[in-house]
Amino acid sequence: MSERAREIGRKSLHVAMGFVAFSLHFLSWPVAAGLAAAALVHNLFILPRYGGRAVFRGRARREGHDPGIVLYPASVLLAILLFRERLEIVAAAWAFLAFGDGFATIFGLLFGRISPRLPWNRDKSWVGLLGFLLAGAPMAYVLHQWTAGAEWTSDTAVILPIAVVAVILAVVESLPIGIDDNLTVTVGGAGLLYAAFAVDPPLLAGASDAFVGRLPWAVAVNLALALAARAAGSVDLSGMIHGGVLGVALWVFGGGGAFAMLFIFFVMGTVATKVGYKIKAAEGTAQEKGGKRGAPHAWANAGAGVFFAFLFAATGEDVFLLAVVAAFATAASDTLGSEIGQAYGRRTFLITTFRPVPRGTDGAVSLEGTLAGIAGSALLGAAAMAFGISGWNGLIIVVIAAFIGTTLESYLGATLEQAKQINNEAQNFLNTLAGGLAAVAIAVWWSV
Repeated sequence: MSERAREIGRKSLHVAMGFVAFSLHFLSWPVAAGLAAAALVHNLFILPRYGGRAVFRGRARREGHDPGIVLYPASVLLAILLFRERLEIVAAAWAFLAFGDGFATIFGLLFGRISPRLPWNRDKSWVGLLGFLLAGAPMAYVLHQWTAGAEWTSDTAVILPIAVVAVILAVVESLPIGIDDNLTVTVGGAGLLYAAFAVDPPLLAGASDAFVGRLPWAVAVNLALALAARAAGSVDLSGMIHGGVLGVALWVFGGGGAFAMLFIFFVMGTVATKVGYKIKAAEGTAQEKGGKRGAPHAWANAGAGVFFAFLFAATGEDVFLLAVVAAFATAASDTLGSEIGQAYGRRTFLITTFRPVPRGTDGAVSLEGTLAGIAGSALLGAAAMAFGISGWNGLIIVVIAAFIGTTLESYLGATLEQAKQINNEAQNFLNTLAGGLAAVAIAVWWSV
């Protein structure tokens, strides 16, 4: 069997699993989560033992472990846990994964030779992107309405958010960003749908005066700090510009307290990078360019925080302000854990196997690094209390959420980064996003 035929068969199975999403209409979230967890265990431990390697790709077929096949049920499980009260959103995101992503590949394999290539990724074609939209958007609508038990309607309040998210995901799926589509399309799609349905346009319009009032202070403070960071050698030119823009957006949408979280994280991360730098440099684990942060670092560490700040402004829900804190606490935990662990970790273990590995190995963890990460997230949580963003409950939620986010980052490092399927910046963005979403989920559970 040719590799092309094998991939079409693999993606056909990928699509077929999407019909399981129709069962969410009949299931409670604990049952749905249990079934997804069972599928995860099956794909991780059982599938390779009875011939499942036939659907694995290249290197994964030889090693007997395919991260994509594992991440499929894992991403569905994560979406169920994060949006347990909105299974219709999970179903729609699942549709984007199964039908959108699946038909994007199938259309590309069947008709890609006669289709123009995408200007931003020559490995992808316009017909593949069209396949994502034609299959993903309608099925997302069908599964959303079916799972919600809602009427079939032409209401733009339902159709427009799904259409917008479909376009965003189709473009993201086609970008060479090094993140597995199972994660970006499912978890990212569910998050975008939740945000799109939650946005209150009148609320945003009514807050415009407050945004304008914050803008001069946001610009002045961020410009001064960006210039100071550049002069101190903490950022390069691109990091100064992009970090400044993100800082302004964070202050405008989230207020001064939200911006303080970014500032505290940046100071902590800068100091941690310098600590033990000679040791890390000698072992080849130190940050490049002497620890200077660039534009990719800025977006990786602050992008999720700005996203949650926008949701706070667009919905008026305080839980999204807590998510801002959790996102930066996750970034702080990851940075301190990595930097301290690489410099002073006595024994480091690979998170997937707990086998000893050298310091600096992708996915490695150490006791010293883990404790430093927890301390960093606790410091951010305490700062949030000082700024009146949250109380003691919020501090506990932030620490737990940050631990979840950094654990995910370690797992991605041990699997996808070692396989060259994801880069460090993409991991950092994902773990901060996961930390923020985990804080939202925990806060909702706490209030029940």
